[in-house]
Amino acid sequence: MIYLDNAATTKPCDEAVEAAVKMMKENFGNPSSLHRAGLDAQLEMDRARKIIADSLGAESSNIIFTSGATESSNLALRGAAAAYGRRKKRIVASAVEHASVDETLTALEKSGFEVVRISPGAGGKFEPADFISACNEDTFLVTMMLVNNETGHILPVKETFSAVKRRFPDIITHSDCVQAYMKISFRASQLNADLISLSGHKIHAVKGAGALYIKKGIRLLPIVTGGKQEKGIRSGTESTPLIAAFGAAVEKYSGDISQRWERAAELKKYLTEKLAEIPEVTINSPEDGSPYIINISQPKRSEIMLHYLEGSGIYVSSGSACSKGQQSGVPAQFGITGKAADGALRISLSSETTESELDEFASALKNGIEKVRG
Repeated sequence: MIYLDNAATTKPCDEAVEAAVKMMKENFGNPSSLHRAGLDAQLEMDRARKIIADSLGAESSNIIFTSGATESSNLALRGAAAAYGRRKKRIVASAVEHASVDETLTALEKSGFEVVRISPGAGGKFEPADFISACNEDTFLVTMMLVNNETGHILPVKETFSAVKRRFPDIITHSDCVQAYMKISFRASQLNADLISLSGHKIHAVKGAGALYIKKGIRLLPIVTGGKQEKGIRSGTESTPLIAAFGAAVEKYSGDISQRWERAAELKKYLTEKLAEIPEVTINSPEDGSPYIINISQPKRSEIMLHYLEGSGIYVSSGSACSKGQQSGVPAQFGITGKAADGALRISLSSETTESELDEFASALKNGIEKVRG
């Protein structure tokens, strides 16, 4: 198997698997229980919380565990709307957000909030000034992802949030950092972000665990109520095996982010040079984007080519995994339209991807273009 769909999910690392299994076999107590087994589970969860907090330059108290980034973003947006949206009704967002943000914004619009979506300019670039112009005294939230999950564009979160805070210090800032976390070195304070959504299974942990960074002093009203876990912000018994796996993956990869970025950049350069030899292929991702995500267009319908490649044991994506094969509208924001959108494929790497795997992908893609109908 040649797996080139790491933006959808990553293979869990051995350390994450071992941490999850150990929790299930040896430390399976409920962390809310008052006996020793509960305390032991709580201590392991606290350890994972501190590892993740340290990776963001934050305190453990800033981290709330969730079931994944979709829940984290829902909690951030809906929780902020409930806490701050009685007097203020405007939200400013980029027009290229992940479905977990975009669909939540649409739901908030239907409940009476005003959402202003900012599109990129030439070359897919966002200008912080456009966000500032869209903000006013009625604005309580600005949300912008750090790395786009479909094209790899890196958005100017730090510059935008800093400019927003200078002009409107009371506005809450949220960033979906799922495709950036453990790939780009950043700190919450550097981004000037009040809320940050994270996911475990995008960084070689296990599906079902995510986290939300909440800056001290930011109020969120819960969207899940019950037993008051996670400081009452996210009730429900925490999945300690998945949380332990999340912490183990962060612990493993947090020390070599720069080296892995450089390796991914080498792989991206290698792949783009290979694809340049195929005249029918166009590279849609920017040179200065994340090296982990390469969006291309080729002349066949993306779903047909995807399944052709699958027949050779090569796995890529036709877009965001969360869109279930449907076009999200994000590519069009970056100028990928018409036949280019119909034939778009997303190749997403890990630092463990090899040149020989990319050789086989390029060869299979070339053969597919020549042989496949449709």
